[in-house]
Amino acid sequence: MTLRLTEDETQALRERATAEGRSMQDVARQAVRDYVERHDRRARLDEVLATELPRYRDALDRLGQ
Repeated sequence: MTLRLTEDETQALRERATAEGRSMQDVARQAVRDYVERHDRRARLDEVLATELPRYRDALDRLGQ
């Protein structure tokens, strides 16, 4: 896979990597892992809410009154 970044993105990545004492590749790979994990977590939460909220709808409606 080839990742093409703009000059600004490359510079920002270079600066972040330098500040952390890590390689640009390592910082980019961690960013991808964080992104995937965050979105996977959100998908799981959405799934739980879709199945559990209807189950407690009456109680939640009463609490909201």
